[in-house]
Amino acid sequence: MTTTKQVLGTRALNRATLERQLLLRRSPMSAEDAVAHLVGLQAQNVKPPYYALAARLDGFTPEALSRPMAGRAVARIVTLRSTIHTHTARDCLTLRPLVQPARDRELTQFRKGLTGVDLDRLAVLARELVEAEPRTMKQLREALLKEWPDADPGSLSVAARCKLPLVQITPRGLWGRSGQVTLTTAEHWLGAPAEPAPAPDATVLRYLAAFGPASVKDMQTWAGLTRLREAFERLRPDLVTFRDEAGTELFDLPDAPRPDPDTPAPPRFLPEFDNLLLSHADRTRVVPPEHRGRHWQGNIAHRTLLVDGFLAGLWRLDEHALVIEPFGRLGGRQRDEVAAEGERMLRVLHPGTSYDIRFGTVRG
Repeated sequence: MTTTKQVLGTRALNRATLERQLLLRRSPMSAEDAVAHLVGLQAQNVKPPYYALAARLDGFTPEALSRPMAGRAVARIVTLRSTIHTHTARDCLTLRPLVQPARDRELTQFRKGLTGVDLDRLAVLARELVEAEPRTMKQLREALLKEWPDADPGSLSVAARCKLPLVQITPRGLWGRSGQVTLTTAEHWLGAPAEPAPAPDATVLRYLAAFGPASVKDMQTWAGLTRLREAFERLRPDLVTFRDEAGTELFDLPDAPRPDPDTPAPPRFLPEFDNLLLSHADRTRVVPPEHRGRHWQGNIAHRTLLVDGFLAGLWRLDEHALVIEPFGRLGGRQRDEVAAEGERMLRVLHPGTSYDIRFGTVRG
């Protein structure tokens, strides 16, 4: 296939990414299908996946995600970038083996606390414990300390999480429900064996379908993996290539949508840790350089507002108000569109609850 080195500007990359992220127009697909298409939703907290899908899907309700989670069609598990994601059952069983080398590397940071610990035996023992009875991390750590009383307790917890594909069982993760983080293995919870670690090629194609056009470094940032260049090179004959304005080579699927850069992008309210803002090495396609780092404070990520497809402010729910804090002045029409989108989000996720919509102090 003949490739091109056409330059894609920031707005072209923005609109292409938003289209694939289901953020230019809401999709009619099911919550489960959307979780698969997006290759998971980052989910350190319970609510972000629900807000993420409310921004992307037409007709979404919280039950649309809670139901497949309760039915074990989707689950919460540590995968990409060593963070908890909501994945389909199939991806729990395939993506986790793909990123296992990164989890093994992560363990090297805890060597001192694991002196004398046989990690293979730890994996066997931890599996037996959580498959006999789902356990909190505290319960699992206390059981492992009986075997290795001189080990660092926190390091034992990390080792169990890195060595095993531990899922958080329901009711944790269900909308409007509470529950401790209680763990068992993906295989036990989902009733299927883990699959062998796949070659990354198929995941490269899925990443491009959800986040492209993108560079090798972009995907490595998203996955928390290294050495993916070989997979891109194997796939090169079946891909098209571009350059961004800095000259970085970008790969893409030939038939993937690349909308006109002037395509309208309606406002969207996104949760903290939305993958849209975390899945590229160069995030300027969504985060203007002047706003870089403004949606983070220490290790805390804020909920974000998109206007015209780009990060434009923060939002939060106070007791009786949706408070919107733009980074700059919004025009009258933009303000009305943002308020209307906020009202829609509240109807979907908080029906029957009365919230005022307030525009807070403009963040300079």
